[in-house]
Amino acid sequence: MGIWAPVGIFVLRGVSIILPALPSSAYSLLAGSLLGFQKGYITIVFSDIVFCQAAFFIARYFGRGPVRGLVGSKAMKRIESFNQNQLEENFFLMTGLLMTGLFDFLSYAIGIGGTRWKIFTPALLISLLISDSILVAVGAGVSQGAGLFLGIALLGMFALATISGLAKRKI
Repeated sequence: MGIWAPVGIFVLRGVSIILPALPSSAYSLLAGSLLGFQKGYITIVFSDIVFCQAAFFIARYFGRGPVRGLVGSKAMKRIESFNQNQLEENFFLMTGLLMTGLFDFLSYAIGIGGTRWKIFTPALLISLLISDSILVAVGAGVSQGAGLFLGIALLGMFALATISGLAKRKI
């Protein structure tokens, strides 16, 4: 597969973040199964960092009009509903929500909401390092038939559920 498999997965995952109507979880599973855990994890985390930052900056500097053009009117309503939760005031809530499957919408919402880049980036990094490992590990475990990766994924899912519960309690 050479260099083209990671590059292809990187680009496909990025497009699914910029256009959040496309499912992005499948690319995490694909990365794990094609590239193995380590290369797949690095590819997905790097793609998420680059393209979530791009979504944040598109929303921050160009506003609602271009974001609505990229995501559509229905998705824009979802993005605006996140803004009403005052995410910029609660770092832990922002981090916890970025660990969900809605991280692409949230990157736009946080940018529109006026959160500073210095606050968004650490929350994004923490959430990606934790949440991306789960689906990549599942993909790697399925392709290799190894139970260890699936066990790690289950522990990660338990950790995410715990963090999510704690974040909901602080709302």
